[in-house]
Amino acid sequence: MTLRLTPDPSLRRYDDGRTLAGGSPFRVLRLSPKGAEAVDGWIDGKAVAGSATGLAQRLVRAGLMHPHYDEAQYGPGDVSAVIPVRDGALTGLLAALDTTAIVIDDGSRQPIPEAAVRHDVARGPAAARNAGWRLARTPLVAFLDADTIPAPGWLEPVLRHFEDPAVAAVAPRVRSTPGSTAIARYESTQSPLDLGGEPGLVRPGSRVSYVPTAALVVRTSALRELDGFDEDLRFGEDVDLIWRLIAHRHLVRYEPAAIVEHAPRTRWTALVRQRFDYGSSAGPLAQRHGDAVAPVRASVWSVVAWILVLTGRTGAGLAVVGGAAALLTRKLGKIGIPPQEAVRLAVHGNVGAGRVFADAIGRAWAPVAIPLLLLSRRGRVVLGLVALRHVLDWARKRPPLDPARWSLARIVDDLAYGCGVARGALKSRSLGPLLPFLTDRGGRSSVQVNDKAEP
Repeated sequence: MTLRLTPDPSLRRYDDGRTLAGGSPFRVLRLSPKGAEAVDGWIDGKAVAGSATGLAQRLVRAGLMHPHYDEAQYGPGDVSAVIPVRDGALTGLLAALDTTAIVIDDGSRQPIPEAAVRHDVARGPAAARNAGWRLARTPLVAFLDADTIPAPGWLEPVLRHFEDPAVAAVAPRVRSTPGSTAIARYESTQSPLDLGGEPGLVRPGSRVSYVPTAALVVRTSALRELDGFDEDLRFGEDVDLIWRLIAHRHLVRYEPAAIVEHAPRTRWTALVRQRFDYGSSAGPLAQRHGDAVAPVRASVWSVVAWILVLTGRTGAGLAVVGGAAALLTRKLGKIGIPPQEAVRLAVHGNVGAGRVFADAIGRAWAPVAIPLLLLSRRGRVVLGLVALRHVLDWARKRPPLDPARWSLARIVDDLAYGCGVARGALKSRSLGPLLPFLTDRGGRSSVQVNDKAEP
């Protein structure tokens, strides 16, 4: 088993490579000269070996480097595909598989001939998937939605991650199937199932905070340990499973080199319903996982700065940003990060927090925030800036849809999700999906610094 590492795009190195910064959440690690030399070799393509293995694992778990194994002990014969279906066609998916398929008919009006198990009454995705994986006799289970089509060779990059015994689940990239309709063109760059082209370690509060079970490969032993999906959850059962795996000290990885295509919604009403349902899962998830569902994760400094700016006290807000930058410069300067870089990180963090706030106002907080902001001139300006982010996203992504329809679709998408969040919060009697999570409480910096990255 040969392990090689590639750096995360966020990785920055300072002080002759002895200080590493990056990852999500952002953190800083201080290395010895020997450790810095090992990282040099890994970036140049050398394999991980000997006493440096411990450092390599620390960097992987920090999200600063990503693992690549040259071979895999598992093959397609070690995987059972579990496919829940209700009133859908399976021909395309079954033809694309080179693994054993276990089809679960979850209450279809017309029985599915290929089904290993049939539920006379629909019991939901969690129950259907549980029925499937419990029939598996392989060490790995691949959950696939009935409207997905895996690309040829999709399993190979996924299976290599299971060389690490700590990895319990790996998700491929789920891309929307290209189409000519407006909704297909919208979902080609704005599907909630597509988590982008960068690999990552999955954990709450990070760039990849969850992965969907539209396509997910899991160790059967891990499913058995957790007793599978929570059947009390109608929506969000996939996020719940992932977060429970992580809470039990398992690793979950996102691997975009593996591609699975997912059929887009065919009607805008179906898209709105889907987004509403996704939002409604936030309440039950908050009851189970606390602040993992917080719509805003930001430092107290950033929160105070943006509140001051939005209430017209721009000078005071900039002063807060300056104070935060000064403190961060002092802290990071002790471990080799130049002052100008520390200032850049502080400014970047505050700008990023502003985008997070804009997303929350236009999405999770929308049912409450929009009516309140419409009451004042300053509030209407804020809403205009919130809507402007969609135009900026269009310019960055260049989706195959004109800016007007793209922006309108994004607004409808966000409102549907926000209404779902409100419904879920009310139904579960939990404010968790609406409350921000603030870092640096008690005066501690949100930047994680570890100057003992090696034994």
